[in-house]
Amino acid sequence: MNKANIQAVLATIIIVTTSFVAKLNAQTVTTNNSTLNQAFSMAMSALDKNITPEGLILAGGDYGGEWTRDCAFNSANAASLLRPDAAEHSLWSVTNNRSSVGHQYWDKIIWVIAAWNHYMATADNAFLADALRCATATIAELESTCYNTSYKLFTGPAVFQDGIAGYDAPIYQTGNNSSYVLDHDAKNIMCLSTNCVYYKAYQCIADMTWQSGHDGSAYENKAKQLKKAIRANFYDKRNNRLIYLIDQNGKKHTHTEALGVAFAVLYEVVSRSEAQRLLSGVHVTAYGVPCVYPAFPRFSAQKPGRHNVMIWPHVNMMYASACAHAKATKQFYFELNNLAKLAVNNKGFYEIYDPANGKPSGGYQCGHLWNPCHDQTWCATGFIRNMLYEVFGIKIGLRGLKFRPIGMADGSKCTLKGLRFHGNVINITVTGKGNGSAPKACRINGVKASNFVGHSGEIFENGRQRRTSGELNIEIEL
Repeated sequence: MNKANIQAVLATIIIVTTSFVAKLNAQTVTTNNSTLNQAFSMAMSALDKNITPEGLILAGGDYGGEWTRDCAFNSANAASLLRPDAAEHSLWSVTNNRSSVGHQYWDKIIWVIAAWNHYMATADNAFLADALRCATATIAELESTCYNTSYKLFTGPAVFQDGIAGYDAPIYQTGNNSSYVLDHDAKNIMCLSTNCVYYKAYQCIADMTWQSGHDGSAYENKAKQLKKAIRANFYDKRNNRLIYLIDQNGKKHTHTEALGVAFAVLYEVVSRSEAQRLLSGVHVTAYGVPCVYPAFPRFSAQKPGRHNVMIWPHVNMMYASACAHAKATKQFYFELNNLAKLAVNNKGFYEIYDPANGKPSGGYQCGHLWNPCHDQTWCATGFIRNMLYEVFGIKIGLRGLKFRPIGMADGSKCTLKGLRFHGNVINITVTGKGNGSAPKACRINGVKASNFVGHSGEIFENGRQRRTSGELNIEIEL
């Protein structure tokens, strides 16, 4: 057998082995909604399909793994809990030898949020030590290069919005045919989503610091100052809205940025009562909340802008999480069921959908229609996130997992099987409908227990703690 044949055989073995391991690790969901069931299975398949044999989580079927924000979204959405080895490998892959976070600078601090979540999911102290060094170096670099001392905000484009179709004039320069945002006049703008991510990152660095045995109060204070500046500059309380951005001339662009709204609600930049009022006023299409609304003058319903009024499912799923967090469950179920239908009807989790017809589309940018991209990982993990963290109520904390489900919209039974958490395999059955508060009742392997499983398998039965190893059948009644 020649060298080429040997390499081909080895490649086949790797692919088959990877597929077999993925099936062994598979998690399944069963509800009375076949579309949700099918969408969850498709989402898990997309995630595993996009993990390379080396353990790198690719951004999608048409993309590689070189985006910090994709690694962060995918790890925090699902992979740190379900595929921790791949999540860790992917998170480190976008750093500069673990010394600082790399790649597109303006929103790369989102890595810190995912890193803290990864630590809570794994309790890996070696990872925490490296992550804290990486995080503190990165925030110091960004404070020196991207901080506007007049507004007390961070500069740069919106989270993930690296295409110029996401911006109106004068950021967008007429006649400039580059699609890349920084080839236009975007360096000094200040955006809602980006500043919300910095705010949460400060909190996470503080938590990392405290957990490492040091004083994190300096970062807590920076978080408080930034929250105050975000509210002062982006929250229009009189008109019950959060604005998108402040341009390079100081003008406020009052479009609604769905991801910015989601982050502001999830990270509690706004109170719960404020969040509920904000969410009730957000424009939602028949196929979910659009990325940025309304359309900029150079786009239309016939030619929707790629980063403007299109449906980006990873945004919708974060927005759905925000709705659940604010106890706006009707809006949550709409986004969840809508994405399930889009995925099943179009036979996959595409990167973007047209809000006019729900079909995959790349949207218009720089005068032409871009191609749709298939098997987009953060769309799949966003759906998994909504099922695991909201429907089944899995809350990742420092001590382990708590369960505060909202359940199915009609209160019917739903079951998650095969969740591997340290030494246990967890199966969760939820009946009834809730709002994310503590459940009415919880049983573990038939015994009354608290809604908690620790990193070392600790559970509390009738007020007494014991350690377990093996299968845990958790029944939760709402």
